[in-house]
Amino acid sequence: MGLARSVCESREDLAECKLVSFPIGIYKVLRNVTDQIHLITLANNELKSLTSKFMTTFCQLQELRLEGNFLHCLPNEVSALQHLKAIDLSRNQFHDFPEQLTTLPALETINLEENEIVDVPVEKLAAMPALRSINLRFNPLNAEVRVIAPPLIKFDMLMSPEGTRAPQP
Repeated sequence: MGLARSVCESREDLAECKLVSFPIGIYKVLRNVTDQIHLITLANNELKSLTSKFMTTFCQLQELRLEGNFLHCLPNEVSALQHLKAIDLSRNQFHDFPEQLTTLPALETINLEENEIVDVPVEKLAAMPALRSINLRFNPLNAEVRVIAPPLIKFDMLMSPEGTRAPQP
């Protein structure tokens, strides 16, 4: 897929490129059009982290697909993504819920399926104005989350039955 075509469509697809970090050269190539990029796909790479520069450079993003990496946290600068509507962090290595996401006013969908998350900031999630769906299936959620979440939330919260394991590929 040509970079020019991707930019015209306001999306950047770098899925399955075996990336261990976001290519610095892409910042230079896209420097004049970053405000037009609304979707970046970095799925199924080998990313262990994203930099604060990534978050502040692509602050117009509406969708960020990061599933199938080795991420375990997000930089605080994720708060720059004020237009983000959907984020896919499934099949990563999060042990803690990335609480920075709760500060994003436009966020509608969070996918954290198949991570290692035990605790979830239910009250903060319940206060998110646009949130419609959060997928926490195949996470070892503690019993407290399972009990306190349902009465507090007004969105879809997907959870696996307690003790359920993710299907092995």
